Amino acid sequence: MTAKPIDNLESYARETARKAREAAGELATATGAQKSNWLLRSAEALRRRTPELIEANARDLEQAPAYGLTAAATDRLRLTPERIESIAQAVEEIIRLPDPVGETIDSSVRPNGLVVSRVRVPLGVVFFIYESRPNVTVDAAALCVKSGNAVILRGGKEAFHSNRALYAVLADALEEVGLPRAAVQLVETTDREAVGHFLRLAEFIDVTIPRGGKSLIERVAAEAQMPVIKHFDGVCHVYVDRSADLEMARRIVVDSKCQRPGVCNAAESLLVHQDIAAAFLPQVASALNDRGVELRACDTTRRYVPEARPATEDDFRTEYLDLILSVKTVDDLDAAIRHVNDYGSHHTDAIVTNDLAASQRFAARVDSAAVHVNASTRFNDGGEYGLGAEIGISTDKFHARGPCGLRELTSYKYIVHGSGQTKGG
Repeated sequence: MTAKPIDNLESYARETARKAREAAGELATATGAQKSNWLLRSAEALRRRTPELIEANARDLEQAPAYGLTAAATDRLRLTPERIESIAQAVEEIIRLPDPVGETIDSSVRPNGLVVSRVRVPLGVVFFIYESRPNVTVDAAALCVKSGNAVILRGGKEAFHSNRALYAVLADALEEVGLPRAAVQLVETTDREAVGHFLRLAEFIDVTIPRGGKSLIERVAAEAQMPVIKHFDGVCHVYVDRSADLEMARRIVVDSKCQRPGVCNAAESLLVHQDIAAAFLPQVASALNDRGVELRACDTTRRYVPEARPATEDDFRTEYLDLILSVKTVDDLDAAIRHVNDYGSHHTDAIVTNDLAASQRFAARVDSAAVHVNASTRFNDGGEYGLGAEIGISTDKFHARGPCGLRELTSYKYIVHGSGQTKGG
């Protein structure tokens, strides 16, 4: 399988979006049973068609060096039977989540007898742009269709063959259960120009969700003519306060950085209060070194960890997605808060402390989608929060913030029931 040569990208984008709009109309009245049946058949087909998925993924892995992918990026790209099983299980978990469509958020009876209800409805058509994690293809499609939305998927070129094989599984299952095949569509070209055409189709597409690097998000935000839910990069911090339990802090820092370094909620920067720097920095540096982490540190930190490389200004703004960590010794809690707000990406930031007042001040003043107290940054996840699967973690404030699951893929409308009331009396 290779990307289709498309002569007229503008016409292709318009036709794809038009089909999605039609499919969204049909999905709006699809039953929960239909959607669950599709999810179940998709999970079964993923398991049954594992060999062809592995074969397609192998083609992408062969090309990974040519695309300059790091070891961590290549790991995100890789599909194994175990990972496909995990993807299938994630689909089955979505079946068990409550269907948000049609939920009455609130309702009241007016003095004139009108019953005014606010009811959840799908957003409509979602244009979802993402990079090289094939599992996201399935997660995004499952969440969008479950919440009644049609989705147009535009994955990265590095995962093109994997995404196309996964998409075929999902689309075939849609037809089997009588749902429109166009409810899930994959952009069949890796040409970056195609994205621009989709971003201009506000008459068909209700929202665009970009999930990837900073340059991608900035491009989409600048060009999109419809609302955008932004999933900016994860420059996540762990701040170790002067009252922290140092053993707890060591475990949280190592987990935040090393448990899976190539994801957006992995820590990229460590801040340490100057009062505990001498005691804590050498021990945490040793633990990180044992995991192969390269440290890039400020001058004060390097007095305690001389083997660390000098950090540049850019190091403190970088999402490495690799076993690299910037480290800074700060004067106090407020200096840590200022650093996080100035250098972070408003994604996930953690404090390790035994001081309740310090934790409350950090949580109130740090302007991020998620603030963790005495817990790894890696817990910022829809599943870990008890919200179910997610399409990503939004760093926006409107219309959704933090993990975006089924409810965040809905809007609402007012439905009013009367018994003949008129405004004139």
